[in-house]
Amino acid sequence: MPTLNRLRFSASPSVRCAWLASLALTALFQSHPVLAETEDIWIVTDHAHPVKAPADVRMILLDEQQRLEEQLSRLLPADPAQAAVFAQRYLASPEGLRFQQNLRKARQDVTDAWSLGLLKLPAVVLDRHHVVYGQPDVAIALERIAQFRRNSP
Repeated sequence: MPTLNRLRFSASPSVRCAWLASLALTALFQSHPVLAETEDIWIVTDHAHPVKAPADVRMILLDEQQRLEEQLSRLLPADPAQAAVFAQRYLASPEGLRFQQNLRKARQDVTDAWSLGLLKLPAVVLDRHHVVYGQPDVAIALERIAQFRRNSP
């Protein structure tokens, strides 16, 4: 059962589904003035815990760095000398530069998620202050946060 907690800071499926999720979030934001002013929504998950989320939220995949490194490893020749030459050429290419940018982002995402002290995946985080654990549908998670805010003094 998904739970709602406050965070403490310690130091396709298809285009249609994405469009419907985005539409649902838009309707949710319009119906809840507190959420309408909020722009900082993070989804923290991994590939084993898929989440239904619109494209305009920050998606943090905790296993993305590992996936990228495995992808690069599959490209490398078995011979270490050839692999070193290939890696230098690849990392200097436009594709390699994109790879490095994606790897930096994946590392930063893990750092940012770690700073929140999250306990379970998936986690829907609003303003780095409220979190709903275990709910793979962002619209439902945001509705729970809105209910929590309405019921809290």
